[in-house]
Amino acid sequence: MLTKAEKAAIVAEVASVAATAQAAIAFEYRGMSVADMTNLRRSARQAGVYMRVVKNTLARLAVQGTGYECMGDSLVGPLVLAFSGAEPSAAARVIRDFAKTNEKLVVKVVALNGQLLSAKDLETVATLPTKDEAIARLMGCMKAPIEKFVRTLAEPGNKLARALAAVRDQKAA
Repeated sequence: MLTKAEKAAIVAEVASVAATAQAAIAFEYRGMSVADMTNLRRSARQAGVYMRVVKNTLARLAVQGTGYECMGDSLVGPLVLAFSGAEPSAAARVIRDFAKTNEKLVVKVVALNGQLLSAKDLETVATLPTKDEAIARLMGCMKAPIEKFVRTLAEPGNKLARALAAVRDQKAA
């Protein structure tokens, strides 16, 4: 049994994480072994994902006033809350990868930047690019027109060189 101070500390901790989180996922862990949960927590820690088993009433109190208040009505049953800090897709990737090998993990709620999504959207969120991937894609898009312009400017000189080489080869033959 938790004291009132312990409950307040849990609510404050989860609320502070939820206030800065990019994405949140609530999933059911019923039937999972301790070893499975330990492996899941280890992979979540490595990915920078905050995971916590919290009583639903405390979880509802913690997400009030944050962007994840929309999850409140969906928090029913034994759930684990997972919050992505820097990368929005980190928690979704960890849970998706773990769920491939453990069918007892059941995703109940997915929320991205305060918008409630269905559990089916886990795969969509998991495939979002990381910050580095997004920057690389943006740079590729910005670089492509410049590269094409440079190739276009260089083509007349290249064409002249090919024509002169063809004339030289024709005279040599």
